[in-house]
Amino acid sequence: MTEDSAKLLEKAGRAIRAATRLLADSDIDFAASRAYYAMFYCVQALLAEKGLRFSKHSGAIGAFGAHFAKTGELDPQYHRWLLDAFDKRQLGDYGVDAVLIADEIREMIERATILLAEARRHLEDKGVRLE
Repeated sequence: MTEDSAKLLEKAGRAIRAATRLLADSDIDFAASRAYYAMFYCVQALLAEKGLRFSKHSGAIGAFGAHFAKTGELDPQYHRWLLDAFDKRQLGDYGVDAVLIADEIREMIERATILLAEARRHLEDKGVRLE
């Protein structure tokens, strides 16, 4: 695994822990943002192992769909989870009157945790050494 990918997966874990703390403090908007970023870091790590890097979220999200979901390399539900999380992150970060629901954000955090485990498993199955 590249050093960048390893750092991204580690950062995803930190983002999940931060989202959990923020949600516990009823800071739902920021918890949503951290949960989304946890997923995004996982996606960046997976794409980096294919030599793909993107400067925009939309590019990374689209590439994840094309290279992992549509090919069946990973379950397409992960792409749907990422898209849903992106929408909630947008509401949390930019919405003034947006109301995010704690249970939905809890589910985002659970999904981020699953995606992180799946990213690690996938890279290990591909022979990428995790350190």
